[in-house]
Amino acid sequence: MKKLISFFLLFPLLIWSQSDYSKAEKLFDAGKYEQAQPVFESFLKQNPSHLKTIEYLGDIAGHEKSWDKAIGYYKKLKQLKPSEANYYFKYGGVLGMKAKESNKFKALGMIGEVKSSFEKAIELNPKHIEARWALVMLYLQLPGIVGGSETKAIKYSNELMKLSPVDGYLSRGQIDEYFERYTAAEKNYIKANEIGKSKVTFQVLYNLYLKKLKDPKKAADLKQQFDKK
Repeated sequence: MKKLISFFLLFPLLIWSQSDYSKAEKLFDAGKYEQAQPVFESFLKQNPSHLKTIEYLGDIAGHEKSWDKAIGYYKKLKQLKPSEANYYFKYGGVLGMKAKESNKFKALGMIGEVKSSFEKAIELNPKHIEARWALVMLYLQLPGIVGGSETKAIKYSNELMKLSPVDGYLSRGQIDEYFERYTAAEKNYIKANEIGKSKVTFQVLYNLYLKKLKDPKKAADLKQQFDKK
């Protein structure tokens, strides 16, 4: 009887807590991270192994460019659930951002773990598109002396092509654009846009016309076609 009474006394508090958490999730979805953060932090104190809350806080820290905090949250997620591909992907992403803002010597020491994190995400989820995109960009931007390689970037672009032709053509166009092969990039972006017909595929082609090919007429024609849709 005492347990039953205690439950009913506690019940309104549970309802309030769930309602509060739900509001925090809505704030997060609306991009109001500063308002959502204290609710998640408070909830985590009572539930230190709650995966989704840790992920929310990691995402917020990443958005705020608090790389060390984000790394800590995603590292904890990997420890709690080492079978989840996205945790490795997000960990690799924030580690890569920290490396990008660090001095060259410190960054060099992080590159191996960044790569292995993305590779682990693919190992756990062979259809992980975002991790392959990350590796394409990583191999493009790294100097050759520390592992940068167009060949390796193309390898992951080819894998993307098999999983998602839109991402395959977009990534191949990205590679061509990076090396200033703008005509080849245009062809790949056109194919991506024909398949995807989305704001993303339109935008990359539009930007190429406007900023790299310096062809405002093609850009205007493309925008007109997109607006009609």
